[in-house]
Amino acid sequence: MKKQNKKILNLFSRYLTIIIIGASNLYLFYKILIPTTLHTTNLILKIFTPTILIGNTIQTNHALIEIAPSCVAASAFFLLIALILSISNIKPKTRAKALLTATVTLFTFNIIRILTLIPFINQPYFETLHWIFWHLISILFVLVAYFTTIKFYKIKSIPVYSDFKYLKSLTKTKH
Repeated sequence: MKKQNKKILNLFSRYLTIIIIGASNLYLFYKILIPTTLHTTNLILKIFTPTILIGNTIQTNHALIEIAPSCVAASAFFLLIALILSISNIKPKTRAKALLTATVTLFTFNIIRILTLIPFINQPYFETLHWIFWHLISILFVLVAYFTTIKFYKIKSIPVYSDFKYLKSLTKTKH
């Protein structure tokens, strides 16, 4: 297979993967992230206080902590994975490592976010604080995970733009 054909096939398969993941309504993300987030949070809390796990709720002496689907930041994980999949000119092994690094980083940030909010659960300003963490801080977490990963793996391509530039170069007439 010619190099150009391989590159086009790679580009097509990356974007098809993004579309398939997005079309699944993030089902797989929730299926993996809800129990993983729940059990990781519970395990860490057990170090400091007795806990009881009931469904998606962790009960401590002081609070009931419900890990709702929105708590696992599935859309943030999708955005991060879509960004990495939409980068061109990366070897498959490097892409796999970058995906693993970025998702583990984001997962760690999300667990820290949840644990940071727990002491404020019974406070009157909890909902405001939760909204700030959920909407604003989570975006920063995605950006930090993404930029840290591309810097670590020395990735130079720009998501979507580099692919668009390549496709545009194919349409130019050669004299």
